[in-house]
Amino acid sequence: MAMDERKGQGAARELDQVTIRLAGDSGEGIQLTGAQFTATTALAENDLSTFPDFPSEIRAPAGTPEGVSGFQIHFGSRHVFTPGDEPDVLVAFNPAALKANIRDLRQGGLLVVNTDAFTPANLKKAGYEADPLEDGSLSAYRAVLVEFAGLTAQAVAGADLPSAEAARCKNFFALGMMYWLYDRPLGHTRGWIERRFADAPEVLRANLRSLEAGESFADTTELFGCHYAVRKAPAEPGLYRNVTGNEAAALGLVAASVLSDRALWYGAYPITPASDILHELARHKSFGVRTFQAEDEIAAIGSALGAAYAGMLGATGTSGPGLSLKTELLGLAVMAELPLVVIDVQRAGPSTGMPTKTSQADLLQAVAGRHGECPLPVLAAATPADCFDTTLEAFRIAVKYMTPVVVLLDGYLANGLEPWRVPDIGSLPRIEPVAPPAPADFKPYGRDPKTLARPWVAPGLEGYCHRIGGLEKSDGAGDISQDPENHAAMVRLRAAKVAGVRREIPPVKVTGPSRGKVLVACWGSTYGAVAAALEDLPRDAVAMAHVRHLNPLPPNLGEILGRYDRVLVPELNLGQFGRLLRAEYLVPVVGLHKTTGQPFKVREIRAAVERLLAGGNL
Repeated sequence: MAMDERKGQGAARELDQVTIRLAGDSGEGIQLTGAQFTATTALAENDLSTFPDFPSEIRAPAGTPEGVSGFQIHFGSRHVFTPGDEPDVLVAFNPAALKANIRDLRQGGLLVVNTDAFTPANLKKAGYEADPLEDGSLSAYRAVLVEFAGLTAQAVAGADLPSAEAARCKNFFALGMMYWLYDRPLGHTRGWIERRFADAPEVLRANLRSLEAGESFADTTELFGCHYAVRKAPAEPGLYRNVTGNEAAALGLVAASVLSDRALWYGAYPITPASDILHELARHKSFGVRTFQAEDEIAAIGSALGAAYAGMLGATGTSGPGLSLKTELLGLAVMAELPLVVIDVQRAGPSTGMPTKTSQADLLQAVAGRHGECPLPVLAAATPADCFDTTLEAFRIAVKYMTPVVVLLDGYLANGLEPWRVPDIGSLPRIEPVAPPAPADFKPYGRDPKTLARPWVAPGLEGYCHRIGGLEKSDGAGDISQDPENHAAMVRLRAAKVAGVRREIPPVKVTGPSRGKVLVACWGSTYGAVAAALEDLPRDAVAMAHVRHLNPLPPNLGEILGRYDRVLVPELNLGQFGRLLRAEYLVPVVGLHKTTGQPFKVREIRAAVERLLAGGNL
C-alpha cells in the first residue's frame, strides 16, 4: 500500500536513506525482527547493509548492558556501503538496551522505548540511578514512549497462550510500528509467520495479531507525528537475494565444486562466528557436498586434507584459536602440495576473547603463522556478497597451483547482510585441474613449467604411484630426502610457486585521483567505511585502493603507493597490514588502528584523512 493511500497522518515524507537500530535482551527476538525488516526492505528494492551485534557470552546476564543484542540496518535509494554510523532510530526494548545504545543515536533522532520494561528492578540491573524517561536526560532526542507489553497483551487477548508466551510477541508489535513508519508492507512477514508457526496455530495467530496491531497503533496514534518513504535504489537487472558473508562463502564453495566437477568436502568444528558456513553447506547435498562436523579443529582440517588427497575439493572453516590449531596440518598441506581452502572468520582475541565481535588481527598468522618456510596465498573479502567471489577465486588458485589457500573473513562480514546479484553459473569460467601426464611420464613431484604445480592424481589410479607425507621430498620423484641441497631447492620452489600466483592477481584499481595528497590503502571489511568516507572528502586530493590479495601482494601496488604524499592504512588490529607494506615497499604508511571489536565508522575514516590533509598526524 502506498503511503498516500494510508489513513492516519497524511502523505509520507521522502528520505534518501535511513539507519535503524533495534536493541533488547537476547531472548526478545531482536535478530529475528531485524531479519524480517531486512527481507521486506530488500523486496522494496532499497539497497541495504546490516550489522547484527550479539553478546559474547552464551547466557549473558539478562537485563544488563552486557547482555544486550542489537541489529542495525542502513537502507536507502542509492548505494549503501555500511550499516551506518549513527542510527536515526533506536528501538529500545528495555533499560539495558537504552543504556548500551543511546550514546550512538544521533542528536534529534527518534527514540522508541518500551516503557513497560522500565521497572525499578530493571533500571537497577541496567545501572540507572534514576529513570531516564523522567529525569530529562533524553531531551536531545525525539522520544516516543510505547507500552509494548501492554499493547501486545491487548492484541493477542483471546489467544490460548500463557502470558509469558504471549509477551514474547512484542517484537512483532515493534516490527509492525517500524513497517508503518517506513512504508514497508506486511505481506512478506505474514507469509513467514504462517510458514514458521504452521504447527502452532495459536502462536501463529498471536504473532499476526501483534504485527498488525503494531502497524495499526503507529497509523492511528499521534505519537510519531509523520511517516516516511524511501525510493527504490538503482540496480542492474537480474535475480537478487540477501546473503550474509557466511552464506556467500558457502555458495562460493558450492560453485567451485560445480565448476570443477569435483565433489566438495567441508570439515569443520563448530565455532563462532564461522559455524553458519557449515550450516549452509549442509543444505546443499543435492550438489554432492559432503559436510563433516569434526570432534576438534585438527580433525576438521585433517579430514579436508584427506579429501584433497583423494581428489575432492577439500575445505575447512574456523575462527580465532581454531586457526592456531590448524597450523600444523596447514604445513602438511604445503609440504604435500595439495589444494585446500581454509576460511578464517576473524574475531576479537586472543584466546576466546570476544567471540561475537569482529577483528582483523589474524593477518600475520595467516601469512606467516607456521613453522619453517611455509608460504601460501592469502585472500580477504571486502563485503558480505564479495565472500562468494573470494572463496571461488581461492579454489581457482588452490587447484591451479596445487597449494592451500587461506581466505580471511571477519565477524562483521560473516553476519552482515546485503543484496547479492546471483550470477549465471554458466557465465563463470570453469576450474580445470591440470591433466596428469601419461603413467610412464608421471612423477609425483614433477612440475608444470609455468605454475610449478605438481600433478593432482587421486590414489588408486592405475599406473600412478604416490609419495605423500610431512617429511621433505625429493623434487620430481617425491622420495623422502634428507639432502640439504634438495631441501633448499624445495623450499625455494614452494616459495616461487606461491610468488607465481601474482600472475593471477589483477591490478589494484584506484578510486579517485591517480596522484594526490592521501591514499587510503585498505583490506577486508574496512572497504565499506573507506568507500563511504571518500564520498565526503576532496575528490582531487584523496584516493582509495582496496587490496584483496594479501599474499602475494598485487604487482602494481608498490607503484601506486608511491604516487601519494601520505598513505593511510585503517585496520581492525594494531597495524599488521601496515607492517607488511612497510617491509615490502619501504613506504612510511600511517596506521589507523581500532581494536574495540566494532567495525570502523565512516566518520572515523573521514576524520583521520582530514587530519592528514591538514598536515597533521594521527
